[in-house]
Amino acid sequence: MGNLNYRYEHIFIDNASADQTVDKIKKLIEADKKIKLIVNVRNFGHLRSPYHAIHQAHGDAVILMASDLQDPPELIPELINKWEYGYKTALIVKKQSMENPLMFLIRKFYYKFLNKISEIKLVENAHGSGLYDRLVIGQMAKVNDPNPYLRGLLAEIGYPIAEVEFTQPRRKQGITKNNFFTLLDTAIIGIINHSMLPIRMLTIVGFILSFLSIAIAVAFFILKMIYWERYANGMAPLLIGLFFFVSIQLFFLGLIGEYVSSINIKIRNLPMVVESERVNFE
Repeated sequence: MGNLNYRYEHIFIDNASADQTVDKIKKLIEADKKIKLIVNVRNFGHLRSPYHAIHQAHGDAVILMASDLQDPPELIPELINKWEYGYKTALIVKKQSMENPLMFLIRKFYYKFLNKISEIKLVENAHGSGLYDRLVIGQMAKVNDPNPYLRGLLAEIGYPIAEVEFTQPRRKQGITKNNFFTLLDTAIIGIINHSMLPIRMLTIVGFILSFLSIAIAVAFFILKMIYWERYANGMAPLLIGLFFFVSIQLFFLGLIGEYVSSINIKIRNLPMVVESERVNFE
């Protein structure tokens, strides 16, 4: 960073880690006053915590990266080059990964699916790490979203986004806190925040099923009238139809519930995070 001729600061935000991370960062602060630390009272998740940290910086641009080094710091000069060229946002894009190939394939499929149903074009295989100009951060600050999906939010704001491709290295130490359920939660947030297609599908599918139900009822009535004696009243078709429509209703109720839950979280207006400590901030 010293060769880039920029003044800078390092801001670490800790999600109430149970190891010695906070103590080690405090020791680094004693030797380097460019380092700052925010400690949260609890784990607020991998969406809210870094989003909060972005807004605590005061520079002309902010570079967001995970501390597990799977976002290579060697990409920082290239991100700054994109910014100097005129881009207000530059995201690192994971084209390949040394991690689990199945998870990488699932993520890649999800990004393509989200782009298909989204009303705006999102950057595929980007997870939010990259450079944000002060203008972009100012626009982000106007959005009251307690579960910010950075990739989609940046596309919503509308500034052109530069892409810096890289191959994600294998995690060297530690175990990620992102399990299947946290990743699924993030995926649902991305769909709910940036696509109305699922909720519109309820009306379309509901209409189709209603039409089919009426058509089947009319066909059953006609067949019964024609073959009164031979057309038996079987319970199996009734049970199959009943379970089918009940399962469809449960799926739709769950989908509506996701949208209602998103609205409920927004109107509660809870803080993005709650800090327990700040170190080396003026």
